[in-house]
Amino acid sequence: MTSTPIIAERKPAMVELEAGKTYFWCACGRSKNQPLCDGSHKGTEFTPVKFTADQEKRAALCQCKHTTKVPFCDRSHDKLD
Repeated sequence: MTSTPIIAERKPAMVELEAGKTYFWCACGRSKNQPLCDGSHKGTEFTPVKFTADQEKRAALCQCKHTTKVPFCDRSHDKLD
């Protein structure tokens, strides 16, 4: 049985990514440091998603946790109840 992540926000977080820097995107929705992981997933079946920015850029990271383009927003939040 798969748990459903908590919807942290129904809009993306605009984040300045640094080229070559590794980030851990929160997949559970529990982090107080949205959209990035703060370890709040411990004790759940969720694990953060590790990614490295390929270039310096401003990016829209998903906070509804339902994107199909993890960790980036694909506007899935528009379809949530």
